[in-house]
Amino acid sequence: MRIKYTISIIFIVALVIIEKENNIISKVSDKLTPRLTPLLMLSASLLSAAQHNVSTDASAHQHLSALENSTRSVQQSGGRKHILLLATTRTGSSFVGEFFNQQGSSMFYLFEPLWHVERMLTVESGGTNASVAAPAYRDVLRQLLLCDFSLLESFIEPPPQDHVTAALFRRESSRSLCEDPVCTPLVRKVFERYHCRERRCGPLNLTLAAQSCMQKQHRVIKSVRVRQLETLRPLAEDPRLDMTFIQLVRDPRAVLASRMVAFSSKYDIWKRWAVDGDLPVDEDEVRKLKGNCDNIRTSAEIGLKQPPWLRGRYMLVRYEDIARFPMRKAAEMYDFIGIPFTAKVEEWILKNTQVSKEVSGVYSTQKNSSEQVEKWRFSIPFKLVQLVQKVCGPTMTLFGYKFAENKDMLTDKSAKTTSS
Repeated sequence: MRIKYTISIIFIVALVIIEKENNIISKVSDKLTPRLTPLLMLSASLLSAAQHNVSTDASAHQHLSALENSTRSVQQSGGRKHILLLATTRTGSSFVGEFFNQQGSSMFYLFEPLWHVERMLTVESGGTNASVAAPAYRDVLRQLLLCDFSLLESFIEPPPQDHVTAALFRRESSRSLCEDPVCTPLVRKVFERYHCRERRCGPLNLTLAAQSCMQKQHRVIKSVRVRQLETLRPLAEDPRLDMTFIQLVRDPRAVLASRMVAFSSKYDIWKRWAVDGDLPVDEDEVRKLKGNCDNIRTSAEIGLKQPPWLRGRYMLVRYEDIARFPMRKAAEMYDFIGIPFTAKVEEWILKNTQVSKEVSGVYSTQKNSSEQVEKWRFSIPFKLVQLVQKVCGPTMTLFGYKFAENKDMLTDKSAKTTSS
């Protein structure tokens, strides 16, 4: 059962202290209502977290090049690893996440559990407040990496009953949640939107999921919702976790082109701009694009500088490199983390990177990856390419993406869009 909390002066004071310790300016106390039970539940978790808190272009190029020939030499003891795959939408993160989901019996993989956190915070406050979302994301991730689903449960709607839910987002994308003993007998007349596909299972028992997680040697979570790598520093400094952060990036021009297809209704304004003439660079949508690019770049700059808390724990990967060399890049990621690259993963990559157009849909993890990587160049209007290059230029430069000076250069198949 979900505990019903009431707002108290003690909680508000505690939350303000925590926000100050993390250099976050928040007006969350003004927005709290009795319905925001997950935020109230976070107070104790945030207090615990507070105790644990304590030339870039060239460096990015050197980092990406070095990954071709070297891997991490520390933490190769074969102990338990905790991995976060961090990305934004339409960067190929679902595809890359399968590199870990398919590893085999020693890997516990979760697909976008923060979807529930974002959804509730958005519904309750009318928008996602970064100062509230960041610590909430961090603490839910920490608990899940420790195989504790209790904090996540407080964000799931409708609330789980006796730790059983039919509402977990994209359950079917996690093999660990669809195998024995987590796959319980099917319960008739219970609708589960994201039900397991390869076998028929009952609603998800989160107690069994936690037990399965504890029995696995390694744990991986994929998320497109963390905006700043710096907010996850307490995880790297938590002695219970052996963290690795893999940041997946993609050409922002390709990301926009992909989002215009996958989220068509949300990008109607971009389509109008493409045909209406001048582009309004001060529009909210353009500011959002710039903000996303800046967040990605800032996180990468922190990772590339290798501060003590990230040393040997951060890997930057371009989607374009994975699309062209999926087997090599997957092996490099495994080697960097320090876990075996299994035959099951190799088999999945071979099977899912050479497929027909019929099964290579917008949301599919089955891609003819070498073809997909350049497809956007022939679908996005050059006018929008110019806008992205203007507002995301520093980010493109950091990651080695080449600018298109004209439409012919953009669609020239012999011209590369990335530096080696």
